[in-house]
Amino acid sequence: MFVQTQDTPNPNSIKFLPGRTVLESGTMNFDSAREAYCSPLARQLFRVDGVKSVFLGSNFITITRSDANLEWKLIKPDVFAAIMDFFTSGLPVVNEDSKPNADTDDDDEVVSMIKELLDTRIRPTVQEDGGDVLYRGFDDGVVKLKLQGSCTSCPSSIVTLKSGIQNMLQFYIPEVESVEQVKDEEEEMDAKV
Repeated sequence: MFVQTQDTPNPNSIKFLPGRTVLESGTMNFDSAREAYCSPLARQLFRVDGVKSVFLGSNFITITRSDANLEWKLIKPDVFAAIMDFFTSGLPVVNEDSKPNADTDDDDEVVSMIKELLDTRIRPTVQEDGGDVLYRGFDDGVVKLKLQGSCTSCPSSIVTLKSGIQNMLQFYIPEVESVEQVKDEEEEMDAKV
């Protein structure tokens, strides 16, 4: 097995490419070892000293380091070993009984168009950089999105949100007035520390 790496726009995140499927569909983000209870792979990666978060995509794993002063050359060998050990173990990436439920299909036309653009145009580009963007709501012309993976602490995430995502959504959907990033309570607490 040969694991490659790819830099992301976020200097605190690196995309690891194991050369095989990681998730059959969708993405999963784990901001702590506690959240990783459903993924044997993520649990193993959190055992590596210096790992702050783990993001799983279709064919990649994005690792975000806990400290910008901790050099990648110290973390990478342990992450490589954890990935290789995991894929030779034969364990599932995610336990079957804990896979997320699919969205309901009772969206109005505007929300359906927003989700379609996110899925077909925006998410693939964001995933190339080791992250993801999740739809969290549409209210009074404001699209609410949650950034994951390398995008969560990326210095250019606001530019991506406003210049990239907002402009594209407004171009195709006139009802969209702006785009806002939403954060979980835990992320809000981390930002204040």
